[in-house]
Amino acid sequence: MNYIGSKVSLLDFIDSVVDEFADSYNRRLVICDAFAGTGTVGFFFRQQGHMVIANDLQYYSYVMNKNLIENPVLTLDKLDYLNNLKPVEGFLYKNYCAGSGSGRMYFSDENGKRCDAIRQAIEQMRASGEISENEYFAYLAALIEAVDKVANTAAIYGAFLKKLKSAAQRPLKLKQIPTSNEIAGKVYNGDSNRVINDISGDVLYLDPPYNIRQYSSNYHLLETIARYDNPEIRGKTGLRETASQNSKYASGRTVAAEFEDIIKKARFKVIIVSYSNEGLMSEKLICEIMSKYGTYYLREREHRRFRADRTHKAISTNEHLHVLVKHN
Repeated sequence: MNYIGSKVSLLDFIDSVVDEFADSYNRRLVICDAFAGTGTVGFFFRQQGHMVIANDLQYYSYVMNKNLIENPVLTLDKLDYLNNLKPVEGFLYKNYCAGSGSGRMYFSDENGKRCDAIRQAIEQMRASGEISENEYFAYLAALIEAVDKVANTAAIYGAFLKKLKSAAQRPLKLKQIPTSNEIAGKVYNGDSNRVINDISGDVLYLDPPYNIRQYSSNYHLLETIARYDNPEIRGKTGLRETASQNSKYASGRTVAAEFEDIIKKARFKVIIVSYSNEGLMSEKLICEIMSKYGTYYLREREHRRFRADRTHKAISTNEHLHVLVKHN
């Protein structure tokens, strides 16, 4: 998926730093990805045989990580059934497709109806016991991934395009998605600064928001599809209530205190923090905060900018991995 802050291209860099400070190649670690997003980092380490703890405040992220971090390899034998359902004029079609008169065009009319039909069927199969909890999250994760491929947006859901792009005209189709038979981890859906009180391990990986963009508003439609809770929506973009899911890391007023709080409370031997050189916190500030609680190191690599970001002309940014080896 296209995702703000995706670390797909930095996995080898993160892996090398984890091994440098925690010797990941010679033993099984307990690694926590506290801002898990689409699960890229956590799944990478699960595939290496490590025990992964993942957390994210967004429910759609929780769904995706439930599949990647907790599920065994599953055969989703109902994909053909779901892909061939009769389209339904449900909540998504009525509120996010132009043909309904909503004025919004996040999906083609056909894909909006297909998404409604599939989402309703997944819920019905769960309620009837036709699928297990593991399968429920796998099918739901498959739907979120499929939806993202046909959404009529410029990578994020803060706005829709005025005309249907070519990708949005393709039919929505669920496909088998990856998981693993390596050791199952644990996934949380909460505020990382609260979840941190209930977990411990070897490596804590933090990839918090860098700037004022809130994931809750930029991915509100994925949240609605994941929850399918018929929320009250408002405005031109059909935004659901997001204030309860806004991150304090995306505010210059609160980010430093929030960051120090999680560093201080973390019961992990090594803390690795991904942060852009263009973030709300300066390198100096991060160093000052982390150095209070152990020995601080910095590793750096150039990183290609997220392609939906139009606020900067530069095509790359410097990705910093701030490392703290905590005092006992």
